Amino acid sequence: VTITTRLLVSHLSGIRHYEKDITKVKEEKEKANRAFKLTKPYQDKEEKEKEDTGIERTDSVKLRKEHEGEAKRQNSKPGRRDKEFEQEEYYLKEKFESVIDSLKIFKNDPLFFKPGDQFLYSTYGFTLLSAVVERVSGQKFTDYMLKMFHDLDMLSTVLDDNEAMIYNRARCYVYNKKGRLVNAPYVDNSYKWAGGGFLSSVGDLLKFGSALLYSYQAGHFKNTNVKLLPGYLKPDTVAMMWTPVSKTEVSWDRDGKYAMAWAVVEKKQQCGCCRQQRHYASHTGGAVGASSVLLILPEELDAEAIDTGLVAPPRGVIVSIICNMQSVSLNSTALKIAREFDKERLAQ
Repeated sequence: VTITTRLLVSHLSGIRHYEKDITKVKEEKEKANRAFKLTKPYQDKEEKEKEDTGIERTDSVKLRKEHEGEAKRQNSKPGRRDKEFEQEEYYLKEKFESVIDSLKIFKNDPLFFKPGDQFLYSTYGFTLLSAVVERVSGQKFTDYMLKMFHDLDMLSTVLDDNEAMIYNRARCYVYNKKGRLVNAPYVDNSYKWAGGGFLSSVGDLLKFGSALLYSYQAGHFKNTNVKLLPGYLKPDTVAMMWTPVSKTEVSWDRDGKYAMAWAVVEKKQQCGCCRQQRHYASHTGGAVGASSVLLILPEELDAEAIDTGLVAPPRGVIVSIICNMQSVSLNSTALKIAREFDKERLAQ
């Protein structure tokens, strides 16, 4: 088979995630799909009633809770990976001196499917991708990334290295089996720098989002008299990164598809007076003792405002949330915040 970087970046490579048993992966997907089918009609009904009346109907809430309870009994609430943190490889303590060295964890394991046939979120796929970056750039992946963060003025973004003294590093927490809050266990992230090995701040993630949004929108201003510096990436590159890829799925946002390292929701409205869907890109993060999300809601730029130079990129809403708690779902909260700020802008 052939595995391309495009397949890796869209999780279509067939490389496993933390679970080694393909049968268990299939079972969990089937459970999640069944649970989603149970809850989806009532979520849609509730959303419609809220739009019609501006309040949440009691009967709708009751029905939704009943079916969410059924979904929980099947141990498969949509959008969550409750059993993922039970995998032993999440808690590796071995220190790998290089990205190439860490490939030994999975390099001899069989592929779960033919590359390009199915979607399977894989941290190890991004470990392999980081090895490609290392070979192409001719330098260590971590050095390459830290230089990029420096260029973007993300000075608080560093390797999550347990040995290093990192100013203002937050303590991370988990709930134990008794439901009590405890310190997160020690892990060494050197096996997955690309898939969850960096520490950052809300401010730095906002800078990262702004750089991408600026790059994405800069192409709209190429025929105007407004003089702009080039984006960190080419507009076409970001547009490609934010274009949904077929056969993909997103566990944390059922409206979205996976693109290139981003979940993307496209602008859509099927009929008049029906639900309007805005274009946005997002990605959540889950680690031992921590959760995060970065969501980018681009403004729909007005051609006249662009031509007259009344606006300049970046234009839109960027929401970043970091929580030092494991298994916290943040994407829907980020989307609600983004929509509120967008409503405020439209009202002005």
